[in-house]
Amino acid sequence: MNYRLIMAAVAGALISSLTHAQGVGKGDSAKAQQVVSQVCAACHGDDGNSAIPANPSLAGQHPEYTLKQLKNFKPQDGKPAQRGNAVMAGMVANISADDMSGLAVYFAGQKPKPRAARDPELVKLGQAIYRGGILGKNVAACASCHSPNGAGMPAQFPRLAGQHAEYTAAQLKAFRSGERANDPNRMMRGVAIKLSDREISAVAEFIAGLR
Repeated sequence: MNYRLIMAAVAGALISSLTHAQGVGKGDSAKAQQVVSQVCAACHGDDGNSAIPANPSLAGQHPEYTLKQLKNFKPQDGKPAQRGNAVMAGMVANISADDMSGLAVYFAGQKPKPRAARDPELVKLGQAIYRGGILGKNVAACASCHSPNGAGMPAQFPRLAGQHAEYTAAQLKAFRSGERANDPNRMMRGVAIKLSDREISAVAEFIAGLR
């Protein structure tokens, strides 16, 4: 039985079931730059390359994914925000849907700066999980959805390559605990709940060095 082929088939089925793709217009680039300078740059950098490990880099991220996250931080139609974060809730409170689209397009057009992994031992374990999953825990390979080089799949799965290990690990733990629950079909929660702290750290470390 070819485990990788089975996991790829499962991932394909899950991809087809996702419905969270967001329509992204062109946006106003000049206004987007102004919003970035005034609101986003302190945490994410003027060009979307965050210098703070706790904050994600947004440069090169698929605009559909960035737009979805921005919308999820903001209450919609009288319903609470799908993704809880006090800081981001304050940031998006006065940002319109059009401006969110503009920001998503702006960050997608920025060039990501490569990073390097720091712990060779963790990288070895992380590579094994990212590329092959964990058979004994029924964990599919991360590459099935986020691609072998971490580029992700537009409108479906986010780009991960070069993301801060600290941020990636924090999000996996948030999915594991249920603190973050804006993943379609509970996909990430279903994966993260099966991972130990060390496995999460290993995957995050490997992702940081992907290019």
